[in-house]
Amino acid sequence: MSVSVRPSLAAFFAGSNPKPPVHLGTRYDTSGNFLIEPGNTVVSHLVSGSPSEAVVLAVRDRMLAMQDADRLAFTPVSSLHMTLFQGIIEYRRRLPYWPQDVPLDTSIDAMTRLYLERLRGFQGFGPFNIKVVEVLPTGLTVAGATDDDSRIMRQWRDALAVPFGYRHPDHDAYVFHITFAYQIQRLADDRAAAWQDLFDDCLALFEQQAPVIEIKAPAFCSFRDMEHFEELLVLGRP
Repeated sequence: MSVSVRPSLAAFFAGSNPKPPVHLGTRYDTSGNFLIEPGNTVVSHLVSGSPSEAVVLAVRDRMLAMQDADRLAFTPVSSLHMTLFQGIIEYRRRLPYWPQDVPLDTSIDAMTRLYLERLRGFQGFGPFNIKVVEVLPTGLTVAGATDDDSRIMRQWRDALAVPFGYRHPDHDAYVFHITFAYQIQRLADDRAAAWQDLFDDCLALFEQQAPVIEIKAPAFCSFRDMEHFEELLVLGRP
């Protein structure tokens, strides 16, 4: 690349990663339209109208204003969330991303009903707070706001692996995040400095104005695509 960027950013630029984005053609198309890709998941949505959401949306708007933002397919504001545990999804019907005791050809709707039954009365480990640790072209990398929050989030993941019936290969190393967009096309190398400056400014904004991101309680959700995550069951409630 003509400009040096942080290693975590390099994969988003053509010079260091010429491969097409992994979900292009199944999750969204080259025009940025989201495609049908049903599944289920456990997420914490942003708290609508909260001060921290306002900062998140301001950062999202700054990304949208970049001259080459058309290389990104942005999800709707209403879909913004942090994934706590990945459920099953249509185009990942294989082990270990599927419970061993359920046939791989089981419909997504049937899987969602099964998980609703298994999750009834799920206790969880209580609330936790998150903070932004990095800004990327696709959104925000987040983590527990404190060591205790990080521990609680891992406890949630470990416990959820039981009713879901699997542990993803990245179960212990999973990087929590809030997705803003998916790459349609890699960013041009000569735009690296502009994007890196933007991300540095945005991270400073979070540190100053939203050191904690307000999120709702974890909820089991279903989805048809990446534009809407329907809360079916809020977890950890009596």
